[in-house]
Amino acid sequence: MISRTDRSLVANWWWTVDRWFLAAFLLLMGLGVVLSFAASPAVAERIGLDSFHFVTRQVIFMVPALAVLIGVSFLEPRHVRRLALVMLVGSLVLMVATLFIGMEVKGSRRWIYLFGISVQPSEYLKPAFVVICAWLFAEHARQPEIPGNLFAMILLGLVVALLVAQPDLGQTMLVLGTWGGMFFIAGMPWLWIAVLGALGAAGAAAAYSLFPHVADRIDRFVTGEGDTYQVDMSLEAMTRGGWLGQGPGEGSVKRILPDSHTDFVFAVAGEEFGILMCLIILALFAFIVLRGLALAKRESDDFTRYALSGLVILFGLQSIINMAVNVRMMPAKGMTLPFISYGGSSLVAMAISMGIVLALARRRPEKRRPMSFSSVSGRAATAG
Repeated sequence: MISRTDRSLVANWWWTVDRWFLAAFLLLMGLGVVLSFAASPAVAERIGLDSFHFVTRQVIFMVPALAVLIGVSFLEPRHVRRLALVMLVGSLVLMVATLFIGMEVKGSRRWIYLFGISVQPSEYLKPAFVVICAWLFAEHARQPEIPGNLFAMILLGLVVALLVAQPDLGQTMLVLGTWGGMFFIAGMPWLWIAVLGALGAAGAAAAYSLFPHVADRIDRFVTGEGDTYQVDMSLEAMTRGGWLGQGPGEGSVKRILPDSHTDFVFAVAGEEFGILMCLIILALFAFIVLRGLALAKRESDDFTRYALSGLVILFGLQSIINMAVNVRMMPAKGMTLPFISYGGSSLVAMAISMGIVLALARRRPEKRRPMSFSSVSGRAATAG
Protein backbone atom coordinates (compact mmCIF):
# COMPACT_ATOMS: atom_id res chain seq x y z
CA MET A 1 0.00 0.00 0.00
CA ILE A 2 1.15 3.54 -0.77
CA SER A 3 0.51 6.07 1.96
CA ARG A 4 -1.04 9.44 1.14
CA THR A 5 1.73 11.06 3.19
CA ASP A 6 4.39 9.55 0.90
CA ARG A 7 5.83 12.33 -1.28
CA SER A 8 7.84 10.13 -3.65
CA LEU A 9 7.41 10.34 -7.42
CA VAL A 10 5.59 7.00 -7.63
CA ALA A 11 3.29 7.81 -4.72
CA ASN A 12 2.43 11.19 -6.22
CA TRP A 13 1.66 9.48 -9.53
CA TRP A 14 -0.53 6.83 -7.88
CA TRP A 15 -2.69 9.35 -6.01
CA THR A 16 -3.11 11.68 -9.01
CA VAL A 17 -3.50 9.30 -11.97
CA ASP A 18 -7.00 8.51 -13.24
CA ARG A 19 -7.29 4.89 -12.16
CA TRP A 20 -10.51 4.34 -14.13
CA PHE A 21 -8.63 5.18 -17.32
CA LEU A 22 -5.70 3.01 -16.27
CA ALA A 23 -7.94 0.03 -15.51
CA ALA A 24 -9.75 0.37 -18.86
CA PHE A 25 -6.47 0.47 -20.81
CA LEU A 26 -5.06 -2.55 -18.96
CA LEU A 27 -8.29 -4.47 -19.51
CA LEU A 28 -8.18 -3.77 -23.25
CA MET A 29 -4.55 -4.91 -23.40
CA GLY A 30 -5.49 -8.10 -21.55
CA LEU A 31 -8.33 -8.71 -24.00
CA GLY A 32 -5.83 -8.20 -26.81
CA VAL A 33 -3.73 -11.12 -25.54
CA VAL A 34 -6.80 -13.35 -25.02
CA LEU A 35 -8.14 -12.64 -28.51
CA SER A 36 -4.68 -13.14 -29.99
CA PHE A 37 -4.79 -16.70 -28.62
CA ALA A 38 -8.21 -17.10 -30.25
CA ALA A 39 -7.55 -15.47 -33.62
CA SER A 40 -3.91 -15.83 -34.62
CA PRO A 41 -2.98 -19.57 -34.49
CA ALA A 42 -5.10 -20.36 -37.57
CA VAL A 43 -3.45 -17.52 -39.51
CA ALA A 44 0.04 -18.62 -38.44
CA GLU A 45 -0.59 -22.23 -39.47
CA ARG A 46 -2.04 -21.12 -42.81
CA ILE A 47 1.18 -19.28 -43.75
CA GLY A 48 3.51 -21.99 -42.41
CA LEU A 49 4.53 -20.45 -39.06
CA ASP A 50 4.46 -21.85 -35.56
CA SER A 51 0.91 -21.82 -34.17
CA PHE A 52 1.73 -19.31 -31.46
CA HIS A 53 4.01 -17.09 -33.55
CA PHE A 54 1.71 -14.06 -33.45
CA VAL A 55 0.68 -14.72 -29.84
CA THR A 56 4.31 -14.70 -28.74
CA ARG A 57 5.03 -11.51 -30.64
CA GLN A 58 1.91 -9.85 -29.25
CA VAL A 59 3.02 -10.63 -25.69
CA ILE A 60 6.53 -9.36 -26.49
CA PHE A 61 5.07 -6.12 -27.89
CA MET A 62 2.95 -5.76 -24.72
CA VAL A 63 6.07 -5.35 -22.55
CA PRO A 64 7.38 -2.09 -24.12
CA ALA A 65 3.78 -0.90 -24.67
CA LEU A 66 2.96 -1.26 -20.97
CA ALA A 67 6.26 0.38 -19.99
CA VAL A 68 5.58 3.29 -22.36
CA LEU A 69 1.97 3.67 -21.16
CA ILE A 70 3.08 3.98 -17.52
CA GLY A 71 6.25 5.95 -18.24
CA VAL A 72 4.57 8.61 -20.37
CA SER A 73 1.81 9.04 -17.77
CA PHE A 74 4.42 10.54 -15.38
CA LEU A 75 5.02 13.53 -17.68
CA GLU A 76 3.93 17.09 -17.03
CA PRO A 77 2.04 18.95 -19.82
CA ARG A 78 5.15 20.89 -20.88
CA HIS A 79 7.06 17.59 -21.23
CA VAL A 80 4.17 16.15 -23.22
CA ARG A 81 4.53 19.00 -25.73
CA ARG A 82 8.27 18.38 -26.05
CA LEU A 83 7.78 14.65 -26.53
CA ALA A 84 5.12 15.31 -29.17
CA LEU A 85 7.38 17.73 -31.05
CA VAL A 86 10.23 15.19 -31.17
CA MET A 87 7.82 12.45 -32.28
CA LEU A 88 6.28 14.70 -34.93
CA VAL A 89 9.62 15.65 -36.50
CA GLY A 90 10.90 12.07 -36.37
CA SER A 91 7.69 10.64 -37.82
CA LEU A 92 7.59 13.17 -40.66
CA VAL A 93 11.19 12.36 -41.60
CA LEU A 94 10.46 8.62 -41.52
CA MET A 95 7.29 9.03 -43.58
CA VAL A 96 9.23 10.86 -46.29
CA ALA A 97 11.91 8.15 -46.18
CA THR A 98 9.22 5.44 -46.38
CA LEU A 99 8.07 6.80 -49.75
CA PHE A 100 11.53 6.03 -51.18
CA ILE A 101 12.96 3.08 -49.22
CA GLY A 102 9.91 1.65 -47.46
CA MET A 103 8.41 -1.79 -48.03
CA GLU A 104 5.69 -1.96 -50.66
CA VAL A 105 2.74 -4.08 -49.57
CA LYS A 106 -0.40 -4.32 -51.74
CA GLY A 107 0.59 -1.20 -53.65
CA SER A 108 1.24 0.98 -50.57
CA ARG A 109 4.44 2.07 -48.85
CA ARG A 110 3.64 2.40 -45.14
CA TRP A 111 6.38 0.44 -43.36
CA ILE A 112 10.10 0.95 -43.04
CA TYR A 113 12.77 -1.21 -41.44
CA LEU A 114 14.70 0.33 -38.52
CA PHE A 115 17.36 -1.81 -36.85
CA GLY A 116 15.72 -4.92 -38.24
CA ILE A 117 12.24 -3.99 -36.95
CA SER A 118 9.31 -3.10 -39.20
CA VAL A 119 7.87 0.30 -38.17
CA GLN A 120 4.80 2.17 -39.44
CA PRO A 121 5.68 5.86 -38.92
CA SER A 122 2.10 7.09 -39.44
CA GLU A 123 1.02 5.34 -36.21
CA TYR A 124 3.45 7.48 -34.20
CA LEU A 125 2.61 10.58 -36.22
CA LYS A 126 -1.06 10.61 -35.17
CA PRO A 127 -0.73 11.29 -31.41
CA ALA A 128 2.11 13.77 -31.99
CA PHE A 129 0.04 15.59 -34.60
CA VAL A 130 -2.94 15.84 -32.23
CA VAL A 131 -0.86 17.24 -29.35
CA ILE A 132 0.95 19.81 -31.50
CA CYS A 133 -2.33 20.97 -33.10
CA ALA A 134 -3.82 21.27 -29.59
CA TRP A 135 -0.89 23.47 -28.59
CA LEU A 136 -1.31 25.64 -31.72
CA PHE A 137 -5.06 26.05 -31.11
CA ALA A 138 -4.40 26.90 -27.46
CA GLU A 139 -1.76 29.51 -28.35
CA HIS A 140 -4.17 31.16 -30.77
CA ALA A 141 -6.88 31.21 -28.08
CA ARG A 142 -4.44 32.74 -25.59
CA GLN A 143 -3.03 35.31 -28.00
CA PRO A 144 -5.19 35.81 -31.13
CA GLU A 145 -2.35 37.60 -32.90
CA ILE A 146 -0.47 34.27 -33.01
CA PRO A 147 -1.58 32.45 -36.22
CA GLY A 148 -1.90 29.12 -34.43
CA ASN A 149 -4.96 28.04 -36.42
CA LEU A 150 -3.18 28.79 -39.70
CA PHE A 151 -0.11 26.78 -38.64
CA ALA A 152 -2.40 23.90 -37.63
CA MET A 153 -3.96 23.98 -41.11
CA ILE A 154 -0.54 23.96 -42.76
CA LEU A 155 0.52 21.01 -40.60
CA LEU A 156 -2.71 19.21 -41.49
CA GLY A 157 -2.02 19.75 -45.18
CA LEU A 158 1.51 18.34 -44.83
CA VAL A 159 0.35 15.25 -42.92
CA VAL A 160 -2.51 14.58 -45.32
CA ALA A 161 -0.20 14.95 -48.33
CA LEU A 162 2.22 12.35 -46.91
CA LEU A 163 -0.60 9.93 -46.07
CA VAL A 164 -2.16 10.24 -49.52
CA ALA A 165 1.25 9.72 -51.13
CA GLN A 166 1.62 6.30 -49.45
CA PRO A 167 -1.42 5.96 -50.15
CA ASP A 168 -3.29 5.41 -46.87
CA LEU A 169 -6.73 6.96 -47.21
CA GLY A 170 -8.08 5.26 -44.10
CA GLN A 171 -5.56 7.05 -41.89
CA THR A 172 -6.16 10.23 -43.88
CA MET A 173 -9.86 10.10 -43.05
CA LEU A 174 -9.04 9.41 -39.40
CA VAL A 175 -6.66 12.38 -39.15
CA LEU A 176 -9.11 14.71 -40.90
CA GLY A 177 -11.97 13.67 -38.63
CA THR A 178 -9.90 14.12 -35.49
CA TRP A 179 -8.54 17.50 -36.58
CA GLY A 180 -12.04 18.69 -37.48
CA GLY A 181 -13.33 17.65 -34.05
CA MET A 182 -10.51 19.52 -32.31
CA PHE A 183 -11.02 22.63 -34.43
CA PHE A 184 -14.74 22.57 -33.61
CA ILE A 185 -14.00 22.30 -29.86
CA ALA A 186 -11.51 25.16 -30.21
CA GLY A 187 -14.31 27.43 -31.47
CA MET A 188 -14.33 26.98 -35.24
CA PRO A 189 -16.37 29.77 -36.92
CA TRP A 190 -19.40 28.64 -38.92
CA LEU A 191 -17.79 29.94 -42.11
CA TRP A 192 -14.88 27.57 -41.59
CA ILE A 193 -17.30 24.70 -40.96
CA ALA A 194 -18.90 25.32 -44.36
CA VAL A 195 -15.54 25.75 -46.14
CA LEU A 196 -13.94 22.66 -44.60
CA GLY A 197 -17.09 20.63 -45.19
CA ALA A 198 -17.00 21.55 -48.88
CA LEU A 199 -13.29 20.71 -49.08
CA GLY A 200 -13.94 17.36 -47.40
CA ALA A 201 -16.66 16.50 -49.91
CA ALA A 202 -14.39 17.54 -52.79
CA GLY A 203 -11.56 15.44 -51.36
CA ALA A 204 -13.80 12.38 -51.07
CA ALA A 205 -14.94 12.80 -54.67
CA ALA A 206 -11.31 13.19 -55.80
CA ALA A 207 -10.27 10.06 -53.90
CA TYR A 208 -13.07 8.10 -55.57
CA SER A 209 -11.99 9.37 -59.00
CA LEU A 210 -8.20 9.11 -58.63
CA PHE A 211 -7.70 5.91 -56.62
CA PRO A 212 -9.18 2.78 -58.25
CA HIS A 213 -8.93 0.72 -55.05
CA VAL A 214 -10.98 3.34 -53.18
CA ALA A 215 -13.67 3.35 -55.87
CA ASP A 216 -13.65 -0.46 -55.87
CA ARG A 217 -14.16 -0.68 -52.09
CA ILE A 218 -16.96 1.88 -52.10
CA ASP A 219 -18.68 0.20 -55.05
CA ARG A 220 -18.46 -3.19 -53.34
CA PHE A 221 -19.88 -1.72 -50.14
CA VAL A 222 -22.78 -0.01 -51.93
CA THR A 223 -23.70 -2.80 -54.36
CA GLY A 224 -22.56 -5.86 -52.38
CA GLU A 225 -21.01 -7.23 -55.57
CA GLY A 226 -17.40 -8.23 -56.24
CA ASP A 227 -14.85 -9.53 -53.75
CA THR A 228 -16.51 -9.08 -50.35
CA TYR A 229 -15.08 -12.32 -48.94
CA GLN A 230 -13.58 -10.98 -45.71
CA VAL A 231 -16.59 -8.88 -44.76
CA ASP A 232 -18.95 -11.76 -45.61
CA MET A 233 -16.93 -14.15 -43.44
CA SER A 234 -16.84 -11.56 -40.65
CA LEU A 235 -20.65 -11.35 -40.66
CA GLU A 236 -20.86 -15.15 -40.78
CA ALA A 237 -18.60 -15.40 -37.72
CA MET A 238 -20.74 -12.92 -35.78
CA THR A 239 -23.91 -14.78 -36.78
CA ARG A 240 -22.58 -18.17 -35.71
CA GLY A 241 -21.40 -16.79 -32.38
CA GLY A 242 -24.86 -15.62 -31.34
CA TRP A 243 -25.21 -14.00 -27.92
CA LEU A 244 -22.84 -16.23 -25.95
CA GLY A 245 -20.41 -17.49 -28.60
CA GLN A 246 -19.24 -20.96 -29.54
CA GLY A 247 -16.61 -21.07 -26.82
CA PRO A 248 -12.85 -20.39 -26.69
CA GLY A 249 -11.06 -22.16 -29.52
CA GLU A 250 -14.31 -23.48 -31.02
CA GLY A 251 -14.69 -20.95 -33.82
CA SER A 252 -14.53 -22.28 -37.35
CA VAL A 253 -14.99 -19.23 -39.58
CA LYS A 254 -11.84 -17.63 -38.13
CA ARG A 255 -9.81 -20.40 -39.78
CA ILE A 256 -10.66 -19.09 -43.24
CA LEU A 257 -10.67 -15.37 -42.40
CA PRO A 258 -7.33 -13.99 -43.74
CA ASP A 259 -6.95 -10.99 -41.39
CA SER A 260 -8.65 -12.48 -38.35
CA HIS A 261 -5.78 -11.44 -36.05
CA THR A 262 -5.62 -7.81 -37.22
CA ASP A 263 -8.49 -5.98 -38.95
CA PHE A 264 -11.15 -8.60 -38.15
CA VAL A 265 -10.30 -9.62 -34.59
CA PHE A 266 -13.64 -8.14 -33.50
CA ALA A 267 -15.41 -10.79 -35.60
CA VAL A 268 -13.42 -13.52 -33.84
CA ALA A 269 -14.51 -12.09 -30.50
CA GLY A 270 -18.12 -12.33 -31.71
CA GLU A 271 -17.78 -15.91 -32.95
CA GLU A 272 -16.05 -17.39 -29.91
CA PHE A 273 -17.31 -15.19 -27.06
CA GLY A 274 -20.57 -13.89 -28.48
CA ILE A 275 -22.29 -10.59 -29.07
CA LEU A 276 -22.20 -9.93 -25.32
CA MET A 277 -18.38 -9.80 -25.45
CA CYS A 278 -18.59 -7.45 -28.43
CA LEU A 279 -20.89 -5.19 -26.43
CA ILE A 280 -18.45 -5.24 -23.50
CA ILE A 281 -15.60 -4.22 -25.82
CA LEU A 282 -17.79 -1.49 -27.32
CA ALA A 283 -18.70 -0.28 -23.82
CA LEU A 284 -15.01 -0.08 -22.85
CA PHE A 285 -14.19 2.09 -25.85
CA ALA A 286 -17.25 4.28 -25.24
CA PHE A 287 -16.31 4.67 -21.56
CA ILE A 288 -12.79 5.86 -22.44
CA VAL A 289 -14.05 8.38 -25.01
CA LEU A 290 -16.88 9.76 -22.86
CA ARG A 291 -14.72 9.98 -19.73
CA GLY A 292 -11.99 11.71 -21.70
CA LEU A 293 -14.40 14.30 -23.09
CA ALA A 294 -15.94 14.84 -19.64
CA LEU A 295 -12.53 15.42 -18.06
CA ALA A 296 -11.54 17.72 -20.93
CA LYS A 297 -14.69 19.78 -20.42
CA ARG A 298 -13.72 20.47 -16.79
CA GLU A 299 -10.19 21.57 -17.69
CA SER A 300 -9.40 25.28 -17.42
CA ASP A 301 -6.20 25.01 -19.48
CA ASP A 302 -6.91 25.22 -23.22
CA PHE A 303 -3.99 23.03 -24.26
CA THR A 304 -4.97 20.22 -21.90
CA ARG A 305 -8.61 20.45 -22.97
CA TYR A 306 -7.86 20.34 -26.69
CA ALA A 307 -5.21 17.60 -26.42
CA LEU A 308 -7.36 15.35 -24.22
CA SER A 309 -10.34 15.80 -26.52
CA GLY A 310 -8.30 15.16 -29.66
CA LEU A 311 -6.62 12.02 -28.37
CA VAL A 312 -9.84 10.35 -27.21
CA ILE A 313 -11.58 11.39 -30.45
CA LEU A 314 -8.72 9.76 -32.39
CA PHE A 315 -9.03 6.66 -30.20
CA GLY A 316 -12.80 6.53 -30.60
CA LEU A 317 -12.89 7.12 -34.36
CA GLN A 318 -10.30 4.40 -34.98
CA SER A 319 -12.22 1.87 -32.89
CA ILE A 320 -15.54 2.83 -34.54
CA ILE A 321 -14.08 2.43 -38.04
CA ASN A 322 -12.67 -1.01 -37.22
CA MET A 323 -15.87 -2.32 -35.62
CA ALA A 324 -18.08 -0.78 -38.32
CA VAL A 325 -16.08 -2.55 -41.05
CA ASN A 326 -16.48 -5.86 -39.19
CA VAL A 327 -20.27 -5.57 -39.28
CA ARG A 328 -20.39 -4.10 -42.81
CA MET A 329 -21.44 -0.61 -41.83
CA MET A 330 -18.45 0.95 -43.64
CA PRO A 331 -16.28 0.05 -46.64
CA ALA A 332 -13.32 -2.17 -45.76
CA LYS A 333 -10.23 -0.35 -44.47
CA GLY A 334 -6.93 -1.48 -42.98
CA MET A 335 -7.61 -0.11 -39.50
CA THR A 336 -6.58 -1.89 -36.31
CA LEU A 337 -8.72 -2.14 -33.17
CA PRO A 338 -6.78 -0.19 -30.49
CA PHE A 339 -4.90 -2.39 -27.99
CA ILE A 340 -6.61 -5.54 -29.32
CA SER A 341 -5.51 -6.12 -32.92
CA TYR A 342 -2.09 -7.65 -33.58
CA GLY A 343 0.61 -5.14 -34.55
CA GLY A 344 3.68 -3.78 -32.81
CA SER A 345 3.64 -0.24 -34.20
CA SER A 346 -0.08 0.15 -33.53
CA LEU A 347 0.20 -1.19 -29.98
CA VAL A 348 3.21 0.89 -28.89
CA ALA A 349 1.94 4.06 -30.60
CA MET A 350 -1.47 3.66 -28.96
CA ALA A 351 0.27 3.15 -25.61
CA ILE A 352 2.10 6.46 -26.11
CA SER A 353 -1.17 8.14 -27.04
CA MET A 354 -3.06 6.84 -24.03
CA GLY A 355 -0.05 7.46 -21.78
CA ILE A 356 -0.37 11.12 -22.77
CA VAL A 357 -4.08 10.96 -21.90
CA LEU A 358 -3.18 9.61 -18.44
CA ALA A 359 -0.56 12.35 -18.03
CA LEU A 360 -2.93 15.16 -18.97
CA ALA A 361 -5.84 13.74 -16.94
CA ARG A 362 -3.86 13.59 -13.68
CA ARG A 363 -5.24 15.71 -10.86
CA ARG A 364 -3.16 18.83 -10.32
CA PRO A 365 -3.79 21.72 -7.90
CA GLU A 366 -5.04 24.83 -9.71
CA LYS A 367 -2.58 27.65 -9.82
CA ARG A 368 -3.98 30.68 -7.99
CA ARG A 369 -3.82 34.02 -9.71
CA PRO A 370 -1.63 36.56 -7.93
CA MET A 371 -3.70 39.04 -5.93
CA SER A 372 -3.51 42.58 -7.29
CA PHE A 373 -2.88 45.69 -5.14
CA SER A 374 -6.42 46.97 -5.84
CA SER A 375 -8.05 43.77 -4.59
CA VAL A 376 -5.90 43.82 -1.45
CA SER A 377 -6.80 47.44 -0.66
CA GLY A 378 -10.47 46.74 -1.42
CA ARG A 379 -10.55 43.85 1.03
CA ALA A 380 -8.80 45.96 3.67
CA ALA A 381 -11.37 48.74 3.24
CA THR A 382 -14.20 46.25 3.52
CA ALA A 383 -12.71 44.80 6.70
CA GLY A 384 -12.32 48.29 8.11
